[in-house]
This record gives sequence, C-alpha cells and structure tokens, in this order.
Amino acid sequence: MSEQSSTYFGPAKGNILERRPLVSNNRSMGWITAHIAGMLEGKMPMWWLIAVVITGVWALLVPLELTYLVSTGVGIWGSNQPVAWAWDITNFVFWIGIGHAGTLISAILFLTRQKWRTSINRAAEAMTIFAVICAGIFPAFHVGRVWMAWYLAPIPNANAIWPNFKSPLLWDVFAVSTYFTVSLIFWYIGLVPDLATIRDRATGKFRKFIYGVAALGWRGGNRQWRHYEKAYLILAGISTPLVLSVHSIVSFDFATSVIPGWHTTIFPPYFVAGAIFGGFAMVLTLMIPARAIFGLHDMITRKHIDNMAKIIVLTGSIVGYAYLMELFIAWYSGNPNEWWAFLHNRIHPEAPYAWAYWSMMFCNVIAPQLFWFKWCRTNILAVWIIVQFPNIGMWFERFVIIVTSLHRDFLPSSWGMFVPSVHDILLFFGTFGLFLFLFLLFLRFLPAITIFEVKAVLPEADPHYVDPHAKGHQH
Repeated sequence: MSEQSSTYFGPAKGNILERRPLVSNNRSMGWITAHIAGMLEGKMPMWWLIAVVITGVWALLVPLELTYLVSTGVGIWGSNQPVAWAWDITNFVFWIGIGHAGTLISAILFLTRQKWRTSINRAAEAMTIFAVICAGIFPAFHVGRVWMAWYLAPIPNANAIWPNFKSPLLWDVFAVSTYFTVSLIFWYIGLVPDLATIRDRATGKFRKFIYGVAALGWRGGNRQWRHYEKAYLILAGISTPLVLSVHSIVSFDFATSVIPGWHTTIFPPYFVAGAIFGGFAMVLTLMIPARAIFGLHDMITRKHIDNMAKIIVLTGSIVGYAYLMELFIAWYSGNPNEWWAFLHNRIHPEAPYAWAYWSMMFCNVIAPQLFWFKWCRTNILAVWIIVQFPNIGMWFERFVIIVTSLHRDFLPSSWGMFVPSVHDILLFFGTFGLFLFLFLLFLRFLPAITIFEVKAVLPEADPHYVDPHAKGHQH
C-alpha cells in the first residue's frame, strides 16, 4: 500500500467515476470500503454499458455455434483424420491453463502468507471460474453426441456401460469438475464477509435482500471469523494440490500415448508452469485496465504488477527450458521418429507448421525476457503490451503440441493437414466474448477486491501501530 491517493469513489449517488476528496487523509481504513463498494453502488459509466452489450452479443456466438454443431455434426469443424483433435482440444487446454493463476494466487500465496496477493486474488479467482466454464464447452461438444456425455460419469446406466478408469480422458473429467467445484466454493466463501458489507451499505430493499441472502447471515462476530478462517485454510489446502494435479492430468492425455511429440515424461511440470505463466498474463491483461478505469492505484500498486511480472519471467523461463529439454530428449533417445517430429516437422523452416512453432518460441520465451529489467516491470503500459505475447504464445503452444504431432504420424500414407473451418474460429472467438461478458458482470455486481483482506495488511491493522502523523509522536 505504498502508493496513496487523495481520492476515492463517491457513494451510491452519482457516476461511479466521480471522485471526491477524502476527509481523513487516508489514515482511516474507511476509504477502502468506500472505494471498492463505490464500484458497485454508483452509476456505471457509459463505457461499461456499451462493453456489456458488445460482449453480450459477442458471447451469443457460443450458443449459436453449438446449436448448429449439435444439429449438423462435428464435421462442421476442420478436424479430420489424422488430426481428430485440433482447435477443440487446443482451446480446452488453453482455457484450463488460464484458470490456474486464480487458484495459485488464492491458495498457494495464501498458505505462504504473501500479503501482496490480497488486492488481486478476488479477480483472479473469478477469472478461474469463467475460464473453466469456457474450457468445459469444448470437450463436452467434441464427443459429437453431447447428450451421451453423461456416460463419462461413474454412475449405473441401463446399458451397464462403465467408464474406462484407466483412461486419462476420464481423469480429466474428475480433475476439471473437482477443480471447478473447489474453486467456486473457495471463491464464494471468500466473498461472504464483503457481501455482508455491501448488504449493510445497501439502500434499496431488493438490493439489501439479494446481498443479504448471499451473505448467509454474516454478522462478523468472533465465532464467525474463527469458523471462516478455519474453512478458508482448509479450502486453500485442498486447492493447492489441485493447481498441480489438474494440468498434470491434462498433460497425461498426451504423455501416456506413444505418438512422437507427445510421449515424454516432462509434460506434467511443463504444463503446470505454462498454465501459471499464461494465467498470470491474463490476470494482468484484465486488471491493468480495471486499475486505470476504476482508479485502483492505491490497492493494485506497482509492487503487485512488479511481482506478477517476476512470476511471468520465472515461469516463462521454465517453459523455455522445457522446450529445450524436449529437443534434447528427442535427440538423446535415439528414436528417429521423435527426432524427426521435432526437427523436421516443427523447427525446420519448410515444416508445414513452422510458423506456429516459431511464434510460440518468440511469444513464450523471448518476449517475457524483457521483464528482467526493472524499468520494464514498472512501466505499466509496457507490462500490458508484453503480457499479450504469452496470451498468444500459450495458445500456439497447445496448437503445436496437438496438431503437429497428429498430422504426421508413423505412417506417411496417413499424413494430412489441418485447416480450421469458420466454425472453429467463430466458436473460439465467441468464448472470449463469454469470458469478458462474465468478467464485466463480476465487476459490476461483486466486490472485485477483497475489502477485509486489504485492510488486514495495512500498517494501521497492527494493534501496535503508531500513527507517525499523530500529535505528540516523536520521530
């Protein structure tokens, strides 16, 4: 909280961007509640309404495309033989990766008592929920007969068909559904004290009723806080292994096969590091504009952005190391199929998808190296521009892994090319609209920053704190 401001958002009346002078010179913690709650209570500016309409229409591409897909068949996608997995699974792995930063920030940084997480954990958790929703669309509809997807659940059915518990695809179902459930509960539990604050500040009966129901009768007593802290700690402990397990299990979809380019043991840590890498990039992509628009400089400080940039360069370096190790393992194994898959089918300039491989290398390995320089990490505009490269590069990584490994298998007679159809593109494009639409609604109706946790890390929260500006204090 080193950056202090002399302004905060006004109360419920008036435009949310109307800024009013503080009375207390920021030494009272009431400015935090007024600022964050003002984002929900004030009248939203016209840009928000326009953005919601645009993203809402944009998100309609998802149900329209899925309706056409179910009524016509998965043949409308560009998937073929041998590339049976293409944009659908690429997009699934991409969105699952985006959702990893939220749980990492909330759970692992909470357990390690990293105080800087408090200003960004709520939005990152919300991003996790929305990203997993987008991710779940693709494998569910990829099966073709989506009404049969419930057969993946281990429940008795009339045909006595049970799922294959040895299949990593089934592990995906368990891992992703568990991750979504725990993340949703973790997110909601953390919201309860702040929902009670919004309830107590509400002026309208309907608004007070809605937030009152959501707050679950929270009154802030010692007993409630004791139970809350215990429950939050338990959920953080449960969520921590999920961060590592979910994307590891996603990587098993590929690593347990014998296809050149997939058959490697480095995939689990490689996928987890890549997911955290891409997830933090998306957090910065969303929170830097929100910070500027809503005037959150006091709570999302340059220190927060600097720390996230450091994590991006760390995980980006791990991803770059994994890329090099893939090449080394392919060469050292002495397997001509593995070496050919990397050297001649990905790296060589004449390879069909060389453009995707080198785009991946530049976006994920080279561009983030700028974050080694402090001047770059502290330049907010530069940070926002640079994090767009990991966003793009992580999609290319999944595309390279899936498509370049499948389109040229062991038998040259079965080789083929994948070209995305317009429906591949529109559905993927639509999921971004859905993601942004849900995030805009989150900013409007729920506190985007954890009010009570931000207060708890301020110096004023220390019972032994002495105000240096107090009358009679000796420096």
